[in-house]
Amino acid sequence: MTFRSAYRHHFLRVAAATIRTTMADPAANADAVLTTARECHDDGVGLVVFPELTLSGYSIEDVLMQDTLLDVVEQHLVALAAATADLLPVLVVGAPLRHRHRIYNGAVVIHRGRILGVAPKSYLPTYREFYERRQVAPGDDQRGTIRIGGDDHPFGPDLLFSATDLPGFVLHAEVCEDFWVPVPPSAEAALAGATVLANVSGSPITVGRADQRRLLCRSASSRCLAAYVYAAAGEGESTTDVAWDGQTMIYENGERLAESDRFPKGAQRAVADVDLDLIAAERRRMGTFDDNRRTHADRVDGFRTIAFTLDPPDRDIGLKRSVERFPFVPADPERLEQDCYEAYSIQVSGLEQRLRAIGQPKVVIGVSGGLDSTHALIVAARAMDREDRPRSDILAFTLPGFATGEHTKNNAIALSEALGVTIETIDITPTARTMLAEMDHPFSRGEAVYDVTFENVQAGLRTDYLFRLANQRNGIVLGTGDLSELALGWSTYGVGDQMSHYNVNGGVPKTLIQHLIRWVISSEQFDDDVSAVLQSVLDTEITPELVPTAEGEEVQSSEAKVGPYALQDFTLHHVLRYGFRPSKIAFLAGHAWSDASAGQWPPGFPDDRRPEYSPAEIRRWLEVFAQRFFSFSQFKRSALPNGPKVSPTGALSPRGDWRAPSDMSARIWLEEIRREVPEE
Repeated sequence: MTFRSAYRHHFLRVAAATIRTTMADPAANADAVLTTARECHDDGVGLVVFPELTLSGYSIEDVLMQDTLLDVVEQHLVALAAATADLLPVLVVGAPLRHRHRIYNGAVVIHRGRILGVAPKSYLPTYREFYERRQVAPGDDQRGTIRIGGDDHPFGPDLLFSATDLPGFVLHAEVCEDFWVPVPPSAEAALAGATVLANVSGSPITVGRADQRRLLCRSASSRCLAAYVYAAAGEGESTTDVAWDGQTMIYENGERLAESDRFPKGAQRAVADVDLDLIAAERRRMGTFDDNRRTHADRVDGFRTIAFTLDPPDRDIGLKRSVERFPFVPADPERLEQDCYEAYSIQVSGLEQRLRAIGQPKVVIGVSGGLDSTHALIVAARAMDREDRPRSDILAFTLPGFATGEHTKNNAIALSEALGVTIETIDITPTARTMLAEMDHPFSRGEAVYDVTFENVQAGLRTDYLFRLANQRNGIVLGTGDLSELALGWSTYGVGDQMSHYNVNGGVPKTLIQHLIRWVISSEQFDDDVSAVLQSVLDTEITPELVPTAEGEEVQSSEAKVGPYALQDFTLHHVLRYGFRPSKIAFLAGHAWSDASAGQWPPGFPDDRRPEYSPAEIRRWLEVFAQRFFSFSQFKRSALPNGPKVSPTGALSPRGDWRAPSDMSARIWLEEIRREVPEE
């Protein structure tokens, strides 16, 4: 398959569809289903879920028991199946079907000319406006076959439909009320291996019911670590005593991917691409999911699997799902506000507890005027406020070296003074010159040699000073390095910025730190003087300030060396949370970053700092990430100081989310990139 095909990267395009129902007219309803199915075929959709009793209409009450209706339903169900012979989508349609002595409310699964099986409604409501047992039988105890059009087909709530050519696509179907009970059939099906759960629903609408359905869909998809595809009946159903809104929606692992407008005029559908790899990854990592399967093995081991070949398209069909440019920074303003509040509070409360536990020492921190030390300083200030301690117990030090700029140093001093912390300056250049001279480094002889030794002499001295100052003044060194730097190994090991007594930033990626500072400004955590300095810090280039530059030269840039933090945080999220292949990450990054004018940006993100990246750039920085993350930097992460986990993506502490050897090669990841990721 072409690299740009969503199906190659194990996405499944699904649709939840509602039609204009014609009551007791199976021919008209089958035609409406076929029209939608053909449109979905053209759109590359692999699964379409329709409402309950699609072919007959849900609201026909006792008419459901008329032989004429049942005969015509069966006739047009067989014809509908035959008409799908050349269509891509698996269809899940509702139909009343005769079996033994009763009628069953079935979800019929159809694909490429065949009826694959029928899942009967297990639980029949007989409360409030519902009286379903009057006409149909519960199917929870059915296991076997059902005869339709002279052929026998699998029948029961225990059916899984598994695609042989799309890894991870395993479908289960249930009917309306089934997902309102405490243990739905879909829950057992998920434990048995279903990844996509379909619900064909009637569900007349009343005030508040739409939110209840959303809650159930979200909960089912979250608990079952699955996709949940829901379609309710809409226009054309009888309004004798109730009304219908045609709500359709798609959820994946608790996140809503798509929802259509309610009360549509005519047919309508919600369409989204479900990430089958993501579902599988979450299940592999959450060991208790399979433990739950073992607990219920007596039931789930009995599920039957019907295999089919989807034959998905080998072309670029786009990607119908939102891909956050900044996985750690949601574009939704309300969600971002909540995330920033929680992240900042986690950092503050983590530091508070550490200070209480060790006798309330002072806090020693090196401040450079950069993002990380700035954020750590305002975390420490808030922790002191909450502990009713003076901010003067924070001992901030600027430690200028050979390349320290006046702008960043002045920001550090101005911020410290505005916060009311104790601020001192110790110029490390004389000590650094002595060390470099004693090492006979070329710089000491007047040569412009700015190698890693030159840089690390400065980084090491800063940390050495901070630890000795902490000894002298009864304090602890507060670390400032962030999650992105830990992932890329962008820190000086040992006596360097990799080490501290406690690091509040170790669980926070660089991209989120920028927004945390923006949130601190917008939420007025501090006064206007503090906010003004914070804004100045945000507007400054990210640089370690270790290499001197002549007038007119660009300052040393961290991102020129390790890659744009926006891209590297994107990759980190998908590696750490899901373990995705580099080729899949490149595919997602292309959709997220190829066009700066498309999609949403987080609130407050400056218009003039919105980059876009070409396939070649994405590939280049993926290689850098793979080399540094898997092969180079683990030894630094294996000796991390304590600090709180902040993001659900994970942390890199060897005591937490990421345990790995320090002497491993990145070869297989680099080979996958070079083999599978195109340069253009």
